[in-house]
Amino acid sequence: MAAPSNLTAVITALTVAICSVYVLASKRGKKDDLKSEKLTENKRKGNGVVGAIGNTPLIRINSLSDATGCEILAKAEFLNPGGSVKDRVAVKIIEEAFDSGKLSRGGVVTEGSAGSTAISLATVAPAYGCKCHVVIPDDAAIEKSQIIEALGATVERVRPVSITHKDHFVNIARRRAAEANKLALQYKNGKDASDANHTNGYLSENEKQNEVFTGEYKGGFFADQFENLANYRAHYEGTGPEIWEQTGGRLHAFVAAAGTGGTVAGVSRFLKEKDPEIKCFLVDPPGSGLYNKVKRGVMYTREEAEGKRLKNPFDTITEGIGINRLTENFKMAQLDGAFRGSDIQAVEMSRFLLKNDGLFIGSSSAMNCVGAVRVAQLLGPGHTIVTILCDSGMRHLSKFCNPEYLSQHGLTPSAKALEFLDCK
Repeated sequence: MAAPSNLTAVITALTVAICSVYVLASKRGKKDDLKSEKLTENKRKGNGVVGAIGNTPLIRINSLSDATGCEILAKAEFLNPGGSVKDRVAVKIIEEAFDSGKLSRGGVVTEGSAGSTAISLATVAPAYGCKCHVVIPDDAAIEKSQIIEALGATVERVRPVSITHKDHFVNIARRRAAEANKLALQYKNGKDASDANHTNGYLSENEKQNEVFTGEYKGGFFADQFENLANYRAHYEGTGPEIWEQTGGRLHAFVAAAGTGGTVAGVSRFLKEKDPEIKCFLVDPPGSGLYNKVKRGVMYTREEAEGKRLKNPFDTITEGIGINRLTENFKMAQLDGAFRGSDIQAVEMSRFLLKNDGLFIGSSSAMNCVGAVRVAQLLGPGHTIVTILCDSGMRHLSKFCNPEYLSQHGLTPSAKALEFLDCK
């Protein structure tokens, strides 16, 4: 009878030992989890303004969903620190430039922008120890320039011309980066800074902007948002995965307008890779050639051909969307179709959403919502459609949100509901 007693004792001892190990492991696991959470929290806090970019809410637009019978969801990108979807792009461009050695702390980031990307770069550049110089067309809403200057960046407003013209705002921004690099090289070689400034002729063009290129002379970097694929990657690696996760992969379509093309390209390609059945669409403003490219394979009509006009080729009041050339970013897009939107539709949509949903949005956001309704009409009730609320109306006060300006352009809103999109 001794054997069974001994066996019982052994089993009891083993059970106690296993339980002890489990308890200790559980306590250690909890400590490790707490430690991990603490590290994550510290990391999040340590990232400052950059860490607050992205992971924006995906909200249901109740009025449009109820009117169409679809679930129309929108990424609230206006909640980023810099107020727009372009915050993602600014961070990605700067971080890739640092990784490649093309930009270093103390350097100057230059960009040609109609406003939002410039604001985002001006917002995040100081977080990387950099300065910012932006070139903006002088027909952009004046508050955009005011915001950029308030953020500490230098603003150069120029007349709008064709991209083929040497003084297009993008081409000037590219030159400014080259000038900063030339100054840095001359300074490195021991040449007097003031001589260097005069040598490259910059002071003769705009002496007050000389401040941007003084100090440590760390050179310049042209962000090149239209052709730099960091733009596309920001959305392929960030916005697209967030939409997929927030919808649980249960969505039928995505629609957005395009300026540089980075958003529609990055999101469409990611979603298509996750589920080829998801339909992706472009909505395009007046004067842009992208609609024709998607629908007919032809970039633009002869009348719209870039390079044949010295004035702004876009017959639209929307800012930041629409283009008459094929960018490297847009080439990455995977689209199933396109819709044409009008200025009055965008204006009416912005007022409708303000009245019915409390959403105060900008012109590109409004155009995206026009596109969302068009997709809902195409697919029919019961589908989930996602779009982007690029920015708020705060940076569109002098034009898109200005009754007097709209009246001058024959765009005074008058719709009572969604009749401007053939919806009851």
